[in-house]
Amino acid sequence: MKTKKIGLLLLTLLLILVAGCGSKATENGAGKTSGETSSAVGENEPEKLKDVKVVLDWTPNTNHTGLYVAKEKGYYAEEGLNVEIMQPGAGGSDAMVASGKVPFGVSIQENVTQGRTQGVPLVSIAAVIQHNTSGFAAPVDRNIKKPKDFEGKTYGGWGSPVEQAVISSIMENDKADANKVKFVNMGEADYFTAVKRDIDFAWIFYAWTGIEAELRNEPLDMMYVKDFSDKLDYYTPVIVTNEKQIQEDPELVKAFMRATSKGYEYAIKNPEDAANILLKAVPELDKDLVIASQKWLSPKYQDDAARWGEQKEQVWKGYSDWMYEHKLLDKPLDVDKAFTNDFLP
Repeated sequence: MKTKKIGLLLLTLLLILVAGCGSKATENGAGKTSGETSSAVGENEPEKLKDVKVVLDWTPNTNHTGLYVAKEKGYYAEEGLNVEIMQPGAGGSDAMVASGKVPFGVSIQENVTQGRTQGVPLVSIAAVIQHNTSGFAAPVDRNIKKPKDFEGKTYGGWGSPVEQAVISSIMENDKADANKVKFVNMGEADYFTAVKRDIDFAWIFYAWTGIEAELRNEPLDMMYVKDFSDKLDYYTPVIVTNEKQIQEDPELVKAFMRATSKGYEYAIKNPEDAANILLKAVPELDKDLVIASQKWLSPKYQDDAARWGEQKEQVWKGYSDWMYEHKLLDKPLDVDKAFTNDFLP
């Protein structure tokens, strides 16, 4: 499971796309679509479902299971929605949602934060996972047990300033020198290929790559970023929409989130069944990995929150303050406009 593939590097493209499409009506917004019922339809004919798209942040995985469950179990149909789950185009999910090309998508708090400080109208409407399950992973034979052990090692990443900022920050706290770390771009190589080729450690989601390491019997040492600072316990991933969608058709947002919430609640209670639903929709995925990943991740969707999807102001403020302190933002984030819990059931 790759993370932050869009991130800071594609914000320029995102801004251009938003500017170019901002004046256009959204494809699935408040206006009629081909799926809506015409006034000429007879009273005895069943009401047609409204076509709605949701775009993923990356290839399908267990971060997305609740969406597939909501579709398969008929929760979207119960809300009058015919939902298409799609993979992102070249511009990424953030650009597609911010521009109004699709009404809903999967993103991460970092992208929403960075985007909003530059005028991108994304709004987070749910936290998929309550706590950050990402961190730095290394094969145990590299003997990387703490940030100071990064010295003299090679880190494989995607070239984002956030990576260097996080590594420098946690190494500084460990009285270590980040200048002694060699940074290389992994490109499209996966973690297992890269650590055998030319890197010592990388930033991964444990729910996917970590579980895969277990199944491969390739043990790794894992350092979760949230363990080094409360400010790094941010939401990744999140479900997003755009400001125009909220303003023009809040009822659609509510309906989508009612069904989506039911999907994730089902996955929390029935991890193996939910995994099989994901596998049915995406049969090319590795069955053992999906089932093991789902069992590990399902309890973490809601964790200690009062309900699935709940977002806290201190989490948004803490991480945006951290980004601003480390010069990753040009200005502080207006937190109240970046997220909302109003559409959670």
